[in-house]
Amino acid sequence: MASKKYVSFLSLSFLLASAVSHAQLGGTYDVMDSSVVPSKRLPQHTEFMANNYAYPAKPRNQWELGLQVGAFSIAGDVRNRFPGIGAAIHARKALGYVFSLRGQLGFGTTKGLNFQPSTNWSKNPAWSTTGYAAGTPVFYNYKTNIYDLSIQGVVTLSNIRFHKAKSSFNIYAFAGLGGMLYDTKIDALNGNTPYDFSSVVNQYGPTGFQYEDRKDIKSDLKDILDGDYETEGEFDNGQPELFDKPFRFQGNLGLGVQFKLNRRLSLAIEDKMTFTKSDLLDGNQWQENGPGTATAQTRDYDTYNFLSVGINVAIGNKAVEPLWWLNPLDYAYNEVNKPRHMKLPKPVLDDADGDGITDQFDQEPNTPAGAPVDSHGVSRDTDGDGVPDYKDKELVTPTQCQPVDADGVGKCPPPACCDSLMKIIEEGGIRGKCGIGDLPSITFRPRSITLSNDAKALLASAAQQIKNNPNCKIAVIGYCSSSKSEQQLSWDRVNAVISYMVDKEGINQDRFIFKYGEVGGDCNTVDLRDGTGEEGPTTVPAPHPNLRRGR
Repeated sequence: MASKKYVSFLSLSFLLASAVSHAQLGGTYDVMDSSVVPSKRLPQHTEFMANNYAYPAKPRNQWELGLQVGAFSIAGDVRNRFPGIGAAIHARKALGYVFSLRGQLGFGTTKGLNFQPSTNWSKNPAWSTTGYAAGTPVFYNYKTNIYDLSIQGVVTLSNIRFHKAKSSFNIYAFAGLGGMLYDTKIDALNGNTPYDFSSVVNQYGPTGFQYEDRKDIKSDLKDILDGDYETEGEFDNGQPELFDKPFRFQGNLGLGVQFKLNRRLSLAIEDKMTFTKSDLLDGNQWQENGPGTATAQTRDYDTYNFLSVGINVAIGNKAVEPLWWLNPLDYAYNEVNKPRHMKLPKPVLDDADGDGITDQFDQEPNTPAGAPVDSHGVSRDTDGDGVPDYKDKELVTPTQCQPVDADGVGKCPPPACCDSLMKIIEEGGIRGKCGIGDLPSITFRPRSITLSNDAKALLASAAQQIKNNPNCKIAVIGYCSSSKSEQQLSWDRVNAVISYMVDKEGINQDRFIFKYGEVGGDCNTVDLRDGTGEEGPTTVPAPHPNLRRGR
């Protein structure tokens, strides 16, 4: 009957476990999160973060508190009538991903009853001191309460996964040592008088007790026994006592399976077997095979079993989950798959000609050393005359002076004989031109007022022309004025060109005419031209100072 109840209990428990097996899987944590690292391991964390130590510091992990209830039974000389009730509470702390310690406080109560009578009970004080005549048949019985406390080592291996990140359950085994108190009572008296079991004995005969008679015997004994358990059972004399109850050391071992419900809650099914150095948990250390047979003291010690289902809660702030839920391989596998912390060597990209553009993007792989190149690795040709800058002896050759020779020097055509006279008279006035020739246009990046290196090279060449023609005035012209920001941007660019020519090239500011916000030109371009004879200021206040760039 007891075995059927165990099977039913296990079946029910596993059905319940199946219902929650689709809950959230075991979690992980970020090894770079210093908030979960205890202060004593912060030096290791610092070394790890600096890539000076390969192993991350072990994080602070939560405690687990649990409550268990289930079936409790004793294996002794008297048959366990049916499983009783047990309960336990525990606190568990992981020392690593595999091993944890658990402290458990438990209680169990159960009853026992033999279905065969005994007559040689003279050495059992529960029967020999309660008024039974020698040789009178009795039915051994007991009710025992047990209190125990133990420390257990728990081993979990199912959280270490090589082909799966996490699991919703883990299987664990444990073993422990501790102490237990027991209190055993015998139902030996009907009120204050001994029981008369003769009706049961006579009905089935001294040797007629068969397995199939147990149900009837149990029913008959139920009518006779009053269930008071008023008589103190035999206990271990000469052994220590605690709270007026016999104390014995005990060891235990067991197996369990734990199912994760969410990050803090889990369900556990567990079976624990406890071994004691006492043969009196059932109040009897004498055993006989039947009525009239000899009585012998048993040499085996009683054990008790606790089959339970429990609910566990993880507690603790600034801590990761209990480590038996975490896969210690998570960090290594994730780092190999998608490095975040791994210190990778810098990539080495070939650059055969050493121009700063890697071979895979270099459209001119054999550029001479020191030659300036563009973003594609092609030798720069500022004036577009077909001669690269590193060979060009005339860096800026006007278009009308091209084509050029092998050194990049052009040959400009002589001016027409009457051109100068035609330009003397214009709109009724005389405005002389100095014949400085073409001057460059300076291009800016959109929304920028910074001169590029190419622009500075063009201005350097133009500065030499201007210095060679000291009687010429130069008009510096910026374009676009459809908005305040465009007006200010045009002013800033003209100012940048004039400032460069004055500060860097040493040309007197009086030689420049400041023009901005003109129409008919490219907004991103500033033109330089011969301004001899034109009127205009050499300096102009910013039209919208609050919109100036870089102020």
